Amino acid sequence: MLGSCALIAGAQVVTVTSDERVQGITEPAFYPQLNKAGTQLLYSAGDAQGLKLYDFTTGKAATTISTGRGAGMDAKFGPDGNVYYVTQAVTEGNLVYRTGHRYNVAGGSDQVVLEPQHGAMHVAMGMRGVALKGSKKRYASAANLGTSVYTEGSRIYITTADKTASYSPVESWAGYIWPTLSPDGKKVAFVAAEKGIVVIDLKGNVLAMLGKYEMPAWYDNDYIVAQHATDDGHQFTSSQIMLLKADGTFATSLTAPSTMTMQPTSAAGKIVYTTIDGMLHEMKIAINP
Repeated sequence: MLGSCALIAGAQVVTVTSDERVQGITEPAFYPQLNKAGTQLLYSAGDAQGLKLYDFTTGKAATTISTGRGAGMDAKFGPDGNVYYVTQAVTEGNLVYRTGHRYNVAGGSDQVVLEPQHGAMHVAMGMRGVALKGSKKRYASAANLGTSVYTEGSRIYITTADKTASYSPVESWAGYIWPTLSPDGKKVAFVAAEKGIVVIDLKGNVLAMLGKYEMPAWYDNDYIVAQHATDDGHQFTSSQIMLLKADGTFATSLTAPSTMTMQPTSAAGKIVYTTIDGMLHEMKIAINP
């Protein structure tokens, strides 16, 4: 989508060294999520219906993990290498029941770890494990999740040393979404609906307000990739991938607004994003201070 280019803001130069279509995936793909090593990728094959796993090291056709409704919306790789995700089912009375799953990547087996229950189910990502928190019951992949984070309404919940504290560092009537820990576990980025991306420390203190961007993903401990989209109230009018410094001192575009690029994920120096019609791209950049 972009050739090699240099993007300058202030004294910093960011060079897009490569940006190519992911060759092993030809179907429309959305909500990509990389594992920590950047070798495997989760994605939804359209409208968050179902969940698939692609392995960059083999280049073979993607494995279908689930065909369940909503499975691709918030699926995560756990520190143990397994995949944790939630499916939804709607009853005749229009009640939504959610089920928590764990997929064993090495063995290719799927297990229900949280039986269907009515109400929201939150995914709490930790440095040592993953928790699925339902309205009635919860599941944790490890006895000690390490530092972990999730959001509920206009509060963010951070667990450190087995103690959980909740914070509401900025006002947001529509709530907080997309919480994510920095790789070193020392900072949290999330989106406050009317304010954009907020970066805080583990005690809830605001470190930076990065602007009205969405879907933050840590590139490393100092930089975040995010989506910047505009709409006319009915549909997207533009969307691009941005690189933001976590202290708020630097921002630059990695793709143009007209490319309709969105939903970035990042790990191990790799950025993967999709387009409005579901074409997955793999990008690499170089940052020169």
